[in-house]
Amino acid sequence: MTLINLLASNMLAFVLSVLLLGLLIGSFLNVVIYRLPKMMQRDWQAQAREILELPALPSGPIFNLILPHSSCPHCGHEIRPWENIPLLSYLFLRGKCSSCKAPISLRYPLVELACGLLSAYVAWHFGFSWQGAGMLLLTWGLLAMSLIDADHQLLPDALVLPLLWLGLIANYFGLFTNLEAALWGAIGGYLSLWSVYWLFKLVTGKEGMGYGDFKLLAMLGAWGGWQVLPLTILLSSLVGAVLGLFMLRLRNAETSTPIPFGPYLAIAGWIALLWGGQITASYLQFAGFG
Repeated sequence: MTLINLLASNMLAFVLSVLLLGLLIGSFLNVVIYRLPKMMQRDWQAQAREILELPALPSGPIFNLILPHSSCPHCGHEIRPWENIPLLSYLFLRGKCSSCKAPISLRYPLVELACGLLSAYVAWHFGFSWQGAGMLLLTWGLLAMSLIDADHQLLPDALVLPLLWLGLIANYFGLFTNLEAALWGAIGGYLSLWSVYWLFKLVTGKEGMGYGDFKLLAMLGAWGGWQVLPLTILLSSLVGAVLGLFMLRLRNAETSTPIPFGPYLAIAGWIALLWGGQITASYLQFAGFG
């Protein structure tokens, strides 16, 4: 029996394999979350200097998603392979650098764990299928986008746009919905938040959200079709309002403090893609329309 046949026929083996894969991907996502915004900032600075006709800055060491190798931000100790095993290395090192004993952020193993558990659930939900493969890619992308937006209030086009196109391509083959619904989902997702943005700006003179949020909702519409948009917007608004106010109170911040909306859209869209039909049906039944 080949490995593919084993995974296709044994759900437990498949879910455990995807769990391990998710942990490894989570380790890589930590690199993406940290480095991609810095790469974008360097690129913007280079473009700005070019537009202003300023001399280019001297090229520094290579900095991308592969190089340089990960190192301790406190002492520069290069992380060895055995120190980079998802979850296990953190536990073995007791959350400290092996060289300078500086604490390692708990966020790194939490991202790995979240990615592993979400991946395992997707595998269990969809089984060994193309739907499962597509949803895994989307889940990994949404996790990275959410944390980048939480840190920098930025949703990178380098992540959003490829996944938007991938959603349309996947639904050309009817993976989650038909192509027509996916196309109008992308259009409707973008225009709905774009309209809210301009209405809010006309009324208040302020910008209520960024263009990245428009693209993110368009991407979710491309994957789930226009049908997922109402639930996604409703859930993201409710969760964003409750958690946003909670975080402001926790930080003793003003209500005018900007709150990234991308993570709430990502969570709501993920839920709508997995359980949107059941949630809508349950609500209609509860409201007496079922």
